[in-house]
Amino acid sequence: MGATSIGDQDVTASLPDQRGRYGDYGGRFAPETLMPALLELEDVFNEAWTDPSFVHEYRRLLADYVGRPTPIFEAANLSRDLGIRLLLKREDLNHTGAHKINNTIGHGLLAKRMGKPRIIAETGAGQHGVASATAASLLNLECDVFMGTKDIERQALNVYRMELLGTRVVPVSSGAGTLKDAVSEAMRYWVSTVETTHYMIGSVVGPHPFPLIVREFQKVIGEELLSQMAGGQPDVVVACVGGGSNAMGVFYPLIDTGIELIGVEAGGLGTNTPSHGASLSLGSPGVLHGSHTYMLQDEEGQVLEAHSVSAGLDYPGVGPEHAYFKDAGLVRYETATDAEALAAFALLSRREGIIPALESAHALAWIVRGADSLAGKTVVLNLSGRGDKDVQQVAALGI
Repeated sequence: MGATSIGDQDVTASLPDQRGRYGDYGGRFAPETLMPALLELEDVFNEAWTDPSFVHEYRRLLADYVGRPTPIFEAANLSRDLGIRLLLKREDLNHTGAHKINNTIGHGLLAKRMGKPRIIAETGAGQHGVASATAASLLNLECDVFMGTKDIERQALNVYRMELLGTRVVPVSSGAGTLKDAVSEAMRYWVSTVETTHYMIGSVVGPHPFPLIVREFQKVIGEELLSQMAGGQPDVVVACVGGGSNAMGVFYPLIDTGIELIGVEAGGLGTNTPSHGASLSLGSPGVLHGSHTYMLQDEEGQVLEAHSVSAGLDYPGVGPEHAYFKDAGLVRYETATDAEALAAFALLSRREGIIPALESAHALAWIVRGADSLAGKTVVLNLSGRGDKDVQQVAALGI
């Protein structure tokens, strides 16, 4: 596997282009009232990301506050069970318990640089909401987090954590009351408050420059992995995909390495219909939340509701760079069902003493299902978050 290239030029490394496009995907489909803010954000980010003082402060906080680098752990018990060498990239050991804080620390520093005292964010599983609230508290910013009513019920622990950190959780009851609706409401609110408010988006989605910014803040995962595997690179790297930030963070630095990259989407109940979060597997190109990408939609282009036992994967779209990776054959995208993810959740807990987020359990489920074809290989699972937030929900299901 290698990046798409023209002559000696690595096309992937130059994306997005000046229009915010990753091949046919991406772009900036947004109201005219939002264009000045998006252009300002693009300029500020480009300036900041080449400013040594900004980068130094970002990296200092990742080390001293977040706790990076996160370790690589060899899951010896599961390795013996499955007949592979299974390594876990422990993003669950970050402060707040997931990869999301890599992004919110960066966005918080951008908000300070722009002189905006207030941030808003959306959340599904609550991990991005908690990470946003944490960054806001650290950097003395006001914070509102939009969250679907269904997810508020599923993720009561994270709601309390956000409120404890001084953040206001805004319930969103429109639609299915899940992540898609929270994103829509946050974007609507941002339009009316853009002069004083920065939108701390949580994944590689939305209009340009958001997918680029989130990718750049998350690629520390893959960069660390490459340095940690200096003694011999893995054969396969696997990550769960909802909007796609943890997967993009680990995949992007590995595109040219020859490592097989597998993204695992939510297969829901296992019915072969677009009634779950498998946008890349069963969706089609369309425009969602300001970006042209793969999404779940009906014949008339209406967005279909996504389902997953994991609140972080029931999003009916995916980041545009993932859409590009799919079409270019740079990453292979698979699915895992709710039942498989729940079984993997229990398996990692019992065999290694690590309770994973239900999102990460989808990626492990694919590894378990495909263990025979992976025999003898070194496989890295990007363990995007810990499962404290999901224990009550899983217990209620009798697992």
